[in-house]
Amino acid sequence: GNEEFGRGDEFVIGMLEKCETPCMLVINKIDLVKDKNHFMENVNKFTSAYKFEEVIYISALNGENINSLLDVIISKLEVGPMFYPKDQISDHPENFIIAEIIREKVLLLTKEEVPHSVAVFIENKQKDEDNPLLTNINAVIVVERPSQKKIIIGSGGKMIKEIGTEARKDLVMVLGTKVYLELFVKVIEDWRNRPSELKKLGYFME
Repeated sequence: GNEEFGRGDEFVIGMLEKCETPCMLVINKIDLVKDKNHFMENVNKFTSAYKFEEVIYISALNGENINSLLDVIISKLEVGPMFYPKDQISDHPENFIIAEIIREKVLLLTKEEVPHSVAVFIENKQKDEDNPLLTNINAVIVVERPSQKKIIIGSGGKMIKEIGTEARKDLVMVLGTKVYLELFVKVIEDWRNRPSELKKLGYFME
């Protein structure tokens, strides 16, 4: 919304002429617009160049009109065939989803300290014998170097506790039960380049 209509826009609009898919003009950063008259003149250059089905003004920064954008997109989608049962939320095995949730928390919480050479595998997952509303999970976080292990465990175990706490919040939502999550950290040097280790970790080799 705060940039002028230019040659790049003309090029994209030229490509849209061959497109049969419904096209919308979505203008972002409306929170930065200061001169509304000039802004509308700029918008008219877009709408004169192509007949968009919808024009939507949004601010991704503060969330303005994001729900309206989603509603319009959904209204344009055709109903497709149901490939999976209604209660199946993914085509991946449950253990894969659990491992990815834990791995996500590792990457988010350690940020730049630990590179993406982190894998997670689920050693054990089962409903508690005494409480069917509780799922017990033992998971292993695999890294390539001892220094990475120290970072993930953290001072006094603070980091790994935080990883477990954040992962458990998401796992409760996915599994629909309370979760007891026990995390371990293991060093396997150069695991990404060892086919046998990749297979153990669920990265199946053809």
